[in-house]
This record gives sequence, structure tokens and C-alpha cells, in this order.
Amino acid sequence: MASSRKRSSGRSPLVNQKSQITSFFSKVAGSPTPTPSPSIAKQAQVIPKSNTNPNPSFLNGSPTTPSPVQSKLKNPLFIIGQNVSPSHCLPTSVTAEKSYGNDVVAKRVRVYWPLDKAWYEGCVKMYDKGSGKHLIQYDDAEEELLDLGKEKVEWIEESAKKFKRLRKGLGIKQVVVEEDEDDLGDVNSGDGGSHGKTSRDEDWGKNMEKEESDCEHHMDLEDEDDDGDGKGVVKSRRSESRKRKGSSEEKVASGKKSKNSGDANTGPLKLSVVEPSKNRDNEISKAPNSSNDPLERFRIREAEKLRFLEVGRRDAKRRLPTDVDYDARTLYLPPDFVRSLSGGQRQWWEFKSKHMDKVLFFKMGKFYELFEMDAHIGAKELDLQYMKGEQPHCGFPEKNFSMNVEKLARKGYRVLVVEQTETPEQLELRRKEKGSKDKVVKREVCAVVTRGTLTEGELLSGNPDASYMMALTEICYSNQNFERVFGVCVVDVATSRFILGQFGDDAECSSLCSLLSELKPVEIIKPAKSLSSDTERIISRHTRNILVNELVPVSEFWDVERTVIEVKAALKGINDQSSSKLPSKAGLIYNIEQEDLSFLPDILSHLVNKGEDGSLAVSAFGATLYYLKQAFLHETLLRFAKFESLPCSEFSDLAKRPYMILNASALENLDIFENSGTGDSSGTLYAQINHCVTASGKRLLKSWLARPLFHVKSIKDRQDAVAALQGTNQTMALEFRNMLSRLPDMERLLTRMFSCSEANGRNANKVVLYEDAAKKQLQEFISALRGCDLMAKACSSLNVILQTVESEKLRYLLTNGEGLPDISSILQHFKNAFDWVEANNSGRIIPHEGADMNYDCACKKVKDIESSLKKELKEQRKVLGDASIKYVTVGKEAYLLEVPEHLRGSIPQAYELRSSKKGFYRYWTPNIKKLLVDLSQTQSEKESKLRSILQRLIGQFCEHHTKWRQLVSTIAELDVLISLAIARDFYEGPTCRPVILGSTSASEVPLLSAKGLGHPILRSDSLGKGSFVSNNISIGGSDHAQFILLTGPNMGGKSTLLRQVCLATILAQIGADVPAESFELSPVDRIFVRMGAKDRIMAGQSTFLTELSETALMLSSATRYSLVALDELGRGTSTSDGQAIAEAVLEHFVNKVQCRGMFSTHYHRLAVDYEKDSKVSLCHMACKVGVGSEGVEEVTFLYRLTPGACPKSYGVNVARLAGLPEHVLQKAAAKSSEMEALYNKQRKKGCVERKESERSTHAVLAAILNSINALMKSQDSTGISDLIRHRHEAARFLLEN
Repeated sequence: MASSRKRSSGRSPLVNQKSQITSFFSKVAGSPTPTPSPSIAKQAQVIPKSNTNPNPSFLNGSPTTPSPVQSKLKNPLFIIGQNVSPSHCLPTSVTAEKSYGNDVVAKRVRVYWPLDKAWYEGCVKMYDKGSGKHLIQYDDAEEELLDLGKEKVEWIEESAKKFKRLRKGLGIKQVVVEEDEDDLGDVNSGDGGSHGKTSRDEDWGKNMEKEESDCEHHMDLEDEDDDGDGKGVVKSRRSESRKRKGSSEEKVASGKKSKNSGDANTGPLKLSVVEPSKNRDNEISKAPNSSNDPLERFRIREAEKLRFLEVGRRDAKRRLPTDVDYDARTLYLPPDFVRSLSGGQRQWWEFKSKHMDKVLFFKMGKFYELFEMDAHIGAKELDLQYMKGEQPHCGFPEKNFSMNVEKLARKGYRVLVVEQTETPEQLELRRKEKGSKDKVVKREVCAVVTRGTLTEGELLSGNPDASYMMALTEICYSNQNFERVFGVCVVDVATSRFILGQFGDDAECSSLCSLLSELKPVEIIKPAKSLSSDTERIISRHTRNILVNELVPVSEFWDVERTVIEVKAALKGINDQSSSKLPSKAGLIYNIEQEDLSFLPDILSHLVNKGEDGSLAVSAFGATLYYLKQAFLHETLLRFAKFESLPCSEFSDLAKRPYMILNASALENLDIFENSGTGDSSGTLYAQINHCVTASGKRLLKSWLARPLFHVKSIKDRQDAVAALQGTNQTMALEFRNMLSRLPDMERLLTRMFSCSEANGRNANKVVLYEDAAKKQLQEFISALRGCDLMAKACSSLNVILQTVESEKLRYLLTNGEGLPDISSILQHFKNAFDWVEANNSGRIIPHEGADMNYDCACKKVKDIESSLKKELKEQRKVLGDASIKYVTVGKEAYLLEVPEHLRGSIPQAYELRSSKKGFYRYWTPNIKKLLVDLSQTQSEKESKLRSILQRLIGQFCEHHTKWRQLVSTIAELDVLISLAIARDFYEGPTCRPVILGSTSASEVPLLSAKGLGHPILRSDSLGKGSFVSNNISIGGSDHAQFILLTGPNMGGKSTLLRQVCLATILAQIGADVPAESFELSPVDRIFVRMGAKDRIMAGQSTFLTELSETALMLSSATRYSLVALDELGRGTSTSDGQAIAEAVLEHFVNKVQCRGMFSTHYHRLAVDYEKDSKVSLCHMACKVGVGSEGVEEVTFLYRLTPGACPKSYGVNVARLAGLPEHVLQKAAAKSSEMEALYNKQRKKGCVERKESERSTHAVLAAILNSINALMKSQDSTGISDLIRHRHEAARFLLEN
């Protein structure tokens, strides 16, 4: 039952794109169909569609298939005319062979198609006496010749009642409107799309009440006029508009009916063949809403037709939102609503109902269309314009896909990309081979794009920061060392980087906070309703506008067993078994202990073997894999993945700790990556030392800053490498850096190349794309080759410094076969394969000889045939005796043997005369004709090999993915080392290489000592007047106190000093120079910073509670190798309570932890209490105090760290600087003096009373002791034991006091 159709000459395979889109969402109603009979009928021949007045001449025409852009559900053709006889009778089934003639012409009939196992309705248009067959025109406009006597048919005569309104509405003019779009199957039923054909006449009323669905894209076509006469006028806006309606014009020219689809919804019907009369039925002509505001029309329509979205909404399993297992991602579609849809609408709703949390980019020809609620998002976020009609609809051309999908993803939307996976030609072939009436152009989900799964785009290419996606699960314990255990999997899709780990955490989730603050994930994957409320608050507090994905535990958030099975299937290519067919956990035959896990990546295998200590991490990886599988990214990412261990996974043992830990509070308070003002990187430590020129280098520098080194040897090795790139070698380092500045983001580019080698998702061969994807892919491939070549040359140029340096790290990085992979032979292979410049310009690869065996073989066959043709020419010259005979090409005919006219009599009869000119005749010999057939075949084979050469070359390139990645990694590390080497040039004042000290004895406090310490970030030009004041500071060691108690005036520079010491420590431990004359340091394992006043009001924490929560973490986690910076602890409560807490905390750090630290305070009583404590050094920030107007003190800040305590804080001076009124300042100064006098008086009185009390107590105790001694000497045995006991107690009391 197949037939052919005219090809589209390179245009969109959608025959009439404008009509297609409009009619795609036109109503095609179904009606009950007879139960199919199992009998099989003979397959009939399909002939071209006729005009409305059929002509027998069509019987001799070439077979033609109806428009391939149609649906599985048979969309009937509107046949409205004057020749319908209104009568009524019951259907009559005809199975026996019978002869029919002209008697049945114009009658309605049902024909049974055995292959479809379905009945299809139509009308008998004419009878051909010669063949004895009838021309049947089906309701979908397809026509075929049938011998009705040999077919299973049923006759149906329409009742007058059915056509009464039709005749009234349209008068006597005949109207033909054909739907041209794919109609896919039912949404809520399992019936195939080829079932349920009915006449469109029966549902005319319904159709006319449906909304207009004009899908002409606003970028390409003017909207069709929505006037009452039903005319559709299309005006061109841009040249692209002709592409979209060009196919329609072709079909009219070819004799087929115009495919401008009628409005199958409410609003006037657009008809293009025969204009309907304007005397329409009132019900048809009346629009449901005359509002000019499209949003208001949409609102009214949705309230009427989509009530199920609000009232009684259910998920796909018909659960209500109040159900605990309700899945908001899916939607149950009421059967009545489904039956009211056209096939195209059913297809769209089928996708949408399974992905209610996503925006559908629905591919239709060369355009992506957005409908219903998605159209509102497109209009709001993408500035798309609504199309005319009651149904929300907008769209954009294919070339804008990357831009628009990135825009939505960046704004937090999930985008579901539904691509067309079949061309009309392929559909036609399928129809021809199977004899089915299926009119479906297949579409499939090919991508899910979110913030975490973006791999390309303008914004992504301009931002080197990684967009991490994190999967997180936890178990809470009550009687364990750790309050809770987290399993984490972090993935950067753009670079195929996976980070896995499992770690215990405290009640405050400090490790998780640190991880979130460092990575700043853009997307979180978590098990639904499984995380604790504390963890949920932590995620909310330490992330910004994060996209949260909740997966169902076990079935989506996989456990260890399911994860291992899925990884094995993905890595070994066992993808023929769907997830639904996998055994449940209870029935698994699979045993991890017995299974060979060698196929797993090393880190994953290690975690699986650790049992419970790694199960959460494996489960988090399983959830990530499930999520990536939905986005069609899992296979590619797994094949080329880089697996790393989470740095904080195994920090229980200090000896194993390779990094300093910077918690979330330290990262925020020290402005490491983001400043506290604007939230960007300006004024941060990262911005100060970031002089990297490669994107991968910038990312690596961030990881170095987040985790400074801790082991002494590692720090010194990095220092040696930095020093080797300074001085005389800096010139070569800068040349290397200049060469790298032209590099694209090679890490991400390589990942895209690796993904190109896998045909899945939008890269699948079956996806129909119209943009020149191959050319773009070729340009990226050449860019990758050039980048790798440039990196290799840059390393070669820097290699000369190895002659003068002794750095082991540099020697490793720049030596071929070690840190630097040997890729010269690989690059030479690709250079020899094809001309990079020519291929980039032409968009096509012409491989050099020897580059591709398949292509070479095809070329050899062509040359052999051409050689045979040359031999044939020589042979013919010899046979005919004329050396002037030659080959000529005339039009499309090549290798014509041109023979002089005088030799015509000598030409053998077997030669075929093809053409002639004056004095010459042109022939093909039988041998030439045979060779030309062979030549044509081999040239086609050669062209085929040429088209696939790019994929083969990319495949060869990806075989060496480990070396390319190693090269990028080496380049990134060299880039960061050079950045650290030149960072000192941007400091103000002297710089030095820090001296890193080894481990100290258990009794000795680690040392931190700096002379002339400046600030790594602040400079004189940013301070306005004056220059930054450097300071000397020493903490710990054998000669200095381990803690500094810092006092001084407000705004005197206390907080700045605390920050600059911490920042200098971080710089020293990443291997960089510091802004100081000298700097000595025993490595710090953790830096704790409590600074500033802030609350967490959304978490129910006041400023003071937040302050004490951070302090509690310090008290529980600090070690003797830690560095603590506390700024004005205790100021959030009353003076007595705040001072008591501050003193208790200070005492704990000094006497219990014995770590290094700085404690700034305005509690001057603390300075008095620790005045004689050798473990605490009293210092203050110096200032000059003068008397201003009206007796108010004026303070000049000197910003110099000076020994001793400061007598007061001079807060009234800050009030003056803030601009408080003069009378307020005077009153405050007077009150301050009064309070200080009272405090000093009470203090002196308290000191006198305390001394007198101490003297009295000592005297009394001494007397008691003397009495006891005298009594003992009397040798009176009465109560002797009690006296001895009292004597010991008194002696101990005197010694202690």
C-alpha cells in the first residue's frame, strides 16, 4: 500500500511547515470503530490523491503517498459538499465477493485493513470500468483503487441530521482542509495510533469550538488574520519565512491541495482551496473570548479547558497532592480531555504529563515550539512573542537552540528537548514497507538540560567556574563519635569530573558547610523526604538559588547493589535490558562479595569494598548516574570520567591529612572567593593572586586556595617550583603564559569532543537536525587539535629552564613520558591526515593519502576504474586507427568517445551513439558503459567514506583521551605556578619566601612569626590617604606566647591584623610568597575565624547564638596545630555574661588546646586577668589621643601593633567620625568618664578588700596549722587521725593561695 512522493529539494522534510504546525494542534476527533475482523484482505495499490472533482486520468499517474507529516491516529479529511444524500440506514458488512458499479459512487464506506487490524472510513469517489475498481478517498485524504468485491467493507449512509448544520454554515461550496502534522498515539490508553478512524464531519461542531492554534513563528511570519471570513493571509517578515511556507507552495504547484490547515479549535476555520461562504452558523462564528489581551484569553481558556490542573489534580498514578507519595513531576490526564485532543496535542501532552517539572522544547521542522504553560515561560524569560490564537504558543528557530536552552537553564528551569527522529522520507519508506496507515513522524526525548548538565553555551564559555552538581545522602546516629554521616558525589558535567566521598560530621554539619561553601553547587540531588531538617537548613543557608531534585529512594536514588549493576551495564554496553526489567533488591542473585569488581573505577571499587563505610558515597553516585541517565549523559561521562576522592573523606588521622581545612566561616570572613559586600570576586584573595590565562588553571587555583597544603615536603616542593619561575626564568615563563592566552577552555572542549564520539542524545544519528552540525563539530575538532599542538609547543619552549633549576616538580611536569605525555607522534598523525586550515575554511575534511584506510581503498577503486577507462581509450584509438580520438564530457554524460566523422563507417554496431557535433560523433562502447556504472558506484562509496571521515578521526582522537587530559592537567598546574610566581609583583612592599618549619616536640607550641607583614590585598591606592602600615608579629614557639590578647581603639585595625595574618598563612601553605620581610611558619591544620556580627534569622538563630555556635565548633575541633582568630567574642549579650564567656573560651584555648591564636576584645578586664600569664601576650593597636572641641577626645589611629594593653576603646571618637550630633557626643563623653571613674574606684576598693581578706585568711590558717602541730607534739592520741587530715588540708590551701 505504499507509494512515492515528490522530494522536498533540500528544504525541511516537513512538507508544509506553516500548515503542519497549525494543524498539528488541530482537533481530530475519534469515534467508535467496529471490531476488526481477523480476516485478511489483499493489499491494494495507492494512487495519487485527486482533486475534489476526480478525473479518471489520475489512474495513469505515478503513485503518490499522502503527506508524510501525519499521525498514527488517522486524521480525517473535511469533506463538506452539496452531493451528500441525506439518508439513514444501518451499516451493512460485506465479506463475500460481489460486483459493484456506479451505484455505490458517492457513498460512505468502511474498509478493513488487516495489517493495521483496523477499519478506516472514506467515500467512493468514482468507478473505473476498465479495471473494475473503485476509487476510495479516505477521510485522511488518502486515495486508493480497490476491488470492493474482494475487500471486507461496510456501507454507511449518513443521516441528514448530521449534515444539517454543516450545510447551514457553509452553504453549497465544497471545502477541503487536510491536516498535515504527525499525530502520535493516545496518552492514557495503550491503543496504537492507527486505531479509531472516524469522519471529521461527525465532530465538526467540536472542532469549530476549539481554539485557534496558529503556530507561525513570530521571528519568521506575520500572524494570520483572525477575521470572521476565515481567510488566512501570511505575510513575510524575514527571508526565513519563505522557508517555512515554501513547501506549501510546492504542493500547490504539484497539483495537490493546499495544506493551509483549518483552525480545528475555537475561532474561524482557515481554508485555502475553496473559500467558504460568510453565512456561518452563529455558533461557529462566535469566538469564545473577544478580549484583545492574550493573557486574559489564555486565563479564561485554561480555567475552562484545563481545570484538572488545579481542581482535583492527580499524578500519573492518580494520587492526590495530599498523598504522601504524590509525584508532582507527573500528571494524570482525564479521559474526556484526552478524547478531545487532536493526535498532535496528545503527543505533546504525553510528553508533558510525564515531565510537568520541565519546559518542553518541542521540535517541529526547523523550529522548537513551546505550548500551553511552557509558552508563558518562553514569553517571559526568552522574550518570545505569543502566536495568535486562544492556545498559548511561541517558538524559535533551531539555530537559537543553544542560546535559549542556556538562558532557561541559568534561570533555574529544567528543559526537556523533544527531537524529531524521523524524516518524512523515512516515514514514507516505513509506510511502504509495512503497508500501514501510520502517519507518525517519530519524536523522542533526547536531552534534559539544567544548570548542572550544561555543556556548552556563550555564558558557559565566558565563565571558567565549574558548575557542580551534588548528590547527597545521610545517616544520623545518636551514640556514635559522629552525629551524622554523609555520602557525597559531586560531578562537573562540562569536564566529566566526579568527586566521591563519605565522611562523618558534627551536629553543626561543619564539614558539609565547608564543602558547600567551597564548591557552590548549582544543583542538588537528594533522596525525597530523607534528609534531616538540620541538613536541609544547611543546604539552604550555604547555597544560592540552587536547583533541588528529589529522587525516590531505591528506585531512583539507587542503593549500592543497583548502582553496581547499572555501572556494569553502562561500562560494558549492556543497555538492551531496561531498568524495569532489572531484578528487585530482594530478588537479586547478584552478590558484591562474589562479583569481580575490576570493571569499576578504582575509587568506586574502593568504596564498594569498604562496605558501610562507603555505601552512602556509592549510593550518592548511583543517584547521580540515574539523573545523568535521564539526561542521556551517563554513558559518555562514564567512559571518559575522571574520578577523584573527596578531600575531607578520611581526615580522622592527622598524619593522613594532606590539606589545611578552611571551614565555611573562614572562607566567608576572610573573603577568599567572594567579598562580603557585593558577593563577587573583587577584593578577594583569589582575585589578588589569579593571574592564570587558562580556564583550567583558574579552576585549579580555586581548589588550591580552598585546600592549602599541610605536609612540609609538599609545600617546599611547590615553593621550589614557584621560585624557579622567578628571576632570570621569569621571561620564559611569561612567554609560555602568552602562548597559552590564546587557548580555549581545553578541558571542556575535550569533553565535548569525547561526547561527540558517542552517538546518543542530540548527537544520535536518528535525530533530524537542519543546522550544519557537522561543520560546527569539525571546527571544534580542529580547535582541539590546534590547542593540543599549542600546549605541546608551549611546554617545549619552557623546557629549557630545566637546565638551570633544581625543582623536582617542574622537572616532572616538563619531562616527556612523566608529567608531560608524549604526544608528538599522535599530533603528527593528525597533521598528516588532512589540511587543518583548508578543512576549517571549507567545513569538510579531504584526508591525505594514508590517513584513512577505508577512504584510501575507495579512492583506489576509483583510480583503478579511471585507469581502465584510459586503457579503453588507447585500445579504441588502436582499433579505429586514429590517435585523435578522445574523451569528452557533454552535460552530465562523461567519458564520451569523440570520433571523427570519417570513421563513422568503422564504428562497431555495439557502440551506442550518444550525441554529435559538426565533424564528430560521440559514443559509449559496451565496456565504457560498464565501467561508468562501476565508477558511479565507487564514487558514491568514496563520498560515503568522506562523509564519515570526521567521526572516524574523532574516534581516533578519543582513543588517546588519557594523554590529552594529562596534557591539560600539566598545563593548568604550570599556569597556576606561574600565576603564583608573578603574584608577588602585585603586592605592596617587600615580599619573601616563607620558611616552613618541620614538626615540633610535643611540649613546644608551633610557631608563626612575621616581620614587616603587609596585607596581601589592601594597597595604598585603595586606601586613599597614606599607606598600609606593616607589623611584626610572633605567636608560639619557645620564645613567644601562644596567644595574643589584642585591645585597642575602635577602628584601630584589630580585625585587619587578624585577617592579614590568616591570609598570609594561607598564601604560605599554597606555596606562594607573602608580603613580608620574613615569615616563618609551622604548618597550620585548620584556620578558625569568628568575626563580625550576623544572624541567621531564617534558621531561628540570633546574632549571639550564631556567634557562639561558631565558637563551639572551634572549641570542639581545634588542635595544637590550629590557628584561631576571635574578634570581639561575647559582645552580643550583657557585659558580665559576655566577658565571662570570652574569658572561659580564652582559657580553654590557652590551657587545654594550646594552639596559636589571636583574641581581640574590648573587655579590658581580660587584660588585667592575663597580665602575668606567660602564655598570653598583651598587645594593642597604637593610637594618639588628643582633646577636641568641647572636651571630646580625638583619636589618631597609628595601626601599629604595640606591646601592652590599651586603657580604653575610645568609642566616642568613632561616634564623632560617624557624624553623631555634638550635644550627643558631649553627653556620651561625660557619661563615659563617669562610668570609668566608678569602675576604677570599685576596682581599687575590690583590690584592697581582696588583699586584706587574703592576709586575714592566711593568718587564721597559719594559726590553725601551728595549733595542730602543737597538739601532735603533745602525743595525745585522741583524734590524732583527724588532726593529721586537717593539717594536710591547711597546708595545701596555703600553697595554692
